[in-house]
Amino acid sequence: MSEATGKKAVLELDGKKIELPIYSGTLGPDVVDVKDVLASGHFTFDPGFMATASCESKITFIDGDKGILLHRGYPIDQLATQASYLETCYLLLNGELPTATQKADFEVKVSQHTMVHDQVSRFYNGFRRDAHPMAIMVGVVGALSAFYHNNLDIEDVNHREITAIRLVAKIPTLAAWSYKYTVGQPFVYPRNDLSYAENFLYMMFATPADRDYKVNPVLAKAMDRIFTLHADHEQNASTSTVRLAGSTGANPYACIAAGISALWGPAHGGANEAVLKMLDEIGSVENVAEFMEKVKRKEVKLMGFGHRVYKNFDPRAKVMKQTCDEVLAALGINDPQLQLAMELERIALSDPYFVERKLYPNVDFYSGIILKAIGIPTEMFTVIFALARTVGWISHWLEMHSGPYKIGRPRQLYTGETQRDIKR
Repeated sequence: MSEATGKKAVLELDGKKIELPIYSGTLGPDVVDVKDVLASGHFTFDPGFMATASCESKITFIDGDKGILLHRGYPIDQLATQASYLETCYLLLNGELPTATQKADFEVKVSQHTMVHDQVSRFYNGFRRDAHPMAIMVGVVGALSAFYHNNLDIEDVNHREITAIRLVAKIPTLAAWSYKYTVGQPFVYPRNDLSYAENFLYMMFATPADRDYKVNPVLAKAMDRIFTLHADHEQNASTSTVRLAGSTGANPYACIAAGISALWGPAHGGANEAVLKMLDEIGSVENVAEFMEKVKRKEVKLMGFGHRVYKNFDPRAKVMKQTCDEVLAALGINDPQLQLAMELERIALSDPYFVERKLYPNVDFYSGIILKAIGIPTEMFTVIFALARTVGWISHWLEMHSGPYKIGRPRQLYTGETQRDIKR
């Protein structure tokens, strides 16, 4: 729990002073408890919730000024390089990294739940073949509640825990199938002998004609890191959406589907897809210098550089760059678009204009390049983000339901018409 600091903020409204308690967390700035402002007949005004702590959480901490991202206290670079994605999932869900026995048990639990009910596969036939994979994901994830309605008592801790396992396990299957459906290939079923990342790549790219398909270990390692680096990011738009939906008592599958919907927005989960679109617009390496001059003149936007939260550097980007270099070296790719991306990176890291403004490449810049190199189409980028972030969403949902909470109900500053009567 947060602790009262003993300090109070004093707010004077209409000549009356209101004392507002100040609380401290274990890290980060103190927070002013403003709920007593309501009793005075006033609301607080904070568009975008930029200065509002909407909940108390023990899962993830971000210090954007210092470029810090911690999951349960562990730095993200350590988790991405020294732990697997499933170990990170266990950490987010349970608060501690697993022992060897706990890790093995957790991996078995996940592998035993990767299959989905056969009838779920028929849902895909209701979508057009050219449907965006995120549209498919919103539908099929929400539909899972129709198949597991006997374990939807959100007051039952066992129901909550099995639901978390099911979501982490089944989302890769649903995601890979959303790709297979749009390209007209038969669904590939999960295999229990593969790791989490290997299984996803296998379901994405294996076909019945290639029964001996082997997943490149370098690509599996890269995909595992991409999952880890996107696992959670505190109270972002999609996580806040999951918590808000969860505060109504909605079932967890509906809440995760709501999170997927929020993530779909280009300002949130679509950033790495926007990087590839930007590269398409630039066209070739010869055009990069002029494009960067246009960025300086604010004529175009530079996608994949800088971050709304991180004012210094994105702590995930360093690990992602290392992974990007490994993937490109392993595949020996000579893609003009990737060469273009590397020239963008070179200029951004050397040009004083970008360095002074701390417009460093972020995680989206490198993840987009890696996913393209692996052969994943751009419309699947946000789906993979949703896959990775599912564990963060369900961890926050579990945390909220493990203690008292209130239904979310923001207020507004009304600027419409005053009351008027119909005159005929």
